Amino acid sequence: MWLGDYRVEIIPDTEFRLDGGAMFGVVPRALWSKVSAPDEQNRIRLNCNCLFIETLSERILIETGVGDKWSEKQEAMYGITRERSLSESLKALTGTSAEEISIVVNTHLHFDHAGGNTKLDEGGKFVPTFPNARYFVSRAEFEHAENPHERDRASYLTENWRPLQESGQLELKEADYEVVPGLHMETIAGHSRTMQCVRLERGGRTLFSFADLVPMRAHVPFAWIMGYDLYPVETLEAKKRLLPQAAREDWLCFFYHDADVPLCRVVEEDGKFRAVGFEEKQDGRNARRRARGFPA
Repeated sequence: MWLGDYRVEIIPDTEFRLDGGAMFGVVPRALWSKVSAPDEQNRIRLNCNCLFIETLSERILIETGVGDKWSEKQEAMYGITRERSLSESLKALTGTSAEEISIVVNTHLHFDHAGGNTKLDEGGKFVPTFPNARYFVSRAEFEHAENPHERDRASYLTENWRPLQESGQLELKEADYEVVPGLHMETIAGHSRTMQCVRLERGGRTLFSFADLVPMRAHVPFAWIMGYDLYPVETLEAKKRLLPQAAREDWLCFFYHDADVPLCRVVEEDGKFRAVGFEEKQDGRNARRRARGFPA
């Protein structure tokens, strides 16, 4: 896919599973299970969908998934079903090797967003997965990761960023900054105080990645908020601000954890919002054009 002169590709890392009740907070199981069926352990399917953006001078990877440093016990606990490494998927889908990535961006440092930052070398040492990349994360998020809240401490694993400090590849950024022209990182409170979302504006179009603010299509309804969020009321306020704008301005909306359709548009119907795939919305546009006498 192209946004103006930038190439954009989705690089799925691997499916994994988390508790459905935690993923949907106060929403009753009778409701969320209709759109995200749980397994026998009450876990639902998720993915880690990373974004590859290629400009004339940079090859950028936003997020790095859960990584492949897990023990068999941990893989079973999280239901990780890896078929190939993120680097292998990157090469297969874009023709780009791990050595060719020049910038890696993390919206935050939770293990399911930054786990692929590093890998184990043959000697069992944690080393950068992308040896020639500059790794970007906000200073505030880095400081939070080093001194996490009791409720999200388990999501921060230091092996995902300290080797980058040791190699000199980690760069700490402001709360809001521009990676390359048109690609902005914006801190939006809710999931935490320091998580960032991604806004890419190019060629007259906007692609917005909600990170964990709206992790899946099922989380588009305002009240459907994760139990993992440290500040759910602020998540709600952010959703009430961003989702109407996404529908009004016809953004491409990227849902990082959606296992099936991570890239969508958001539409408003009778005051409610939902995510639709491109084909569904295009069919609606074609029907409206035919009704008005225009060819589809």
